[in-house]
Amino acid sequence: MELRTINVIRYITPLREGGSLPAVAEADDEFKYVIKFRGAGHGARALISELIGGEIARLLGLRVPEIVFLNLDEAFGRTEGDEEIQDLLQASRGLNLGLHYLSGAVTFDPVVTQVDLGLASQIVWLDSFLTNIDRTVKNTNMLIWNKQLWLIDQGACLYFHYTWTNWEQQALNPFPMIKEHVLLSQASLLAEVNEEYTSKLTPEKIRDIVELIPDGWLNWDDMQTPQEMRDVYFGFLTERLAYSGRFVKEAQDARAILI
Repeated sequence: MELRTINVIRYITPLREGGSLPAVAEADDEFKYVIKFRGAGHGARALISELIGGEIARLLGLRVPEIVFLNLDEAFGRTEGDEEIQDLLQASRGLNLGLHYLSGAVTFDPVVTQVDLGLASQIVWLDSFLTNIDRTVKNTNMLIWNKQLWLIDQGACLYFHYTWTNWEQQALNPFPMIKEHVLLSQASLLAEVNEEYTSKLTPEKIRDIVELIPDGWLNWDDMQTPQEMRDVYFGFLTERLAYSGRFVKEAQDARAILI
């Protein structure tokens, strides 16, 4: 499994609504991307969440913009007038993450657009599995593009890696925060989705996705090598999948209270 690696040639505009100052940029393939910077607030961990979460969603058949590695040259951004942005660019030299920019897309509004029960259940299952705390009414992190629903911004997934301790126990967390999910009330087919997705998401496929994480993003734990850290991500995801009944029941119980 591979992602394309391309070079950023033009910084276009910051997306100020993102806490980590993502931006729209142009790459040398002549396409535009939303770039997530490893020099931003949560560092490489947010990029790892985006990478793992996005590629797992894609594997399961959900719509996610193409994810690429975006390289920032050392000289890039030296002429940027905004000091905050210039500091961000300088701190992010090297490999960053980009998502294909969906030009003309509009933010998903649950009042305006109804999602069918199957798709709602798939997205709730995914976010329960990935422990995604950020797909709420306040911030849906979904777009409507070409009349289809697209998932964006998986950077709040896998929050266990901000403590990096007791990951085995955290993998068994039923994820009570699913009660805030914007699509929970429509997710009536969680049991059926769980059966489908646990057969689709094999350990071999999880390993392929985890192996995409660059060594340079795995440098915050001096006690472990990059490969050992990848093994922790793999262990967390496979353990969580093995006990998927726990987070599915949590979501079902939360939905029962909601409706």
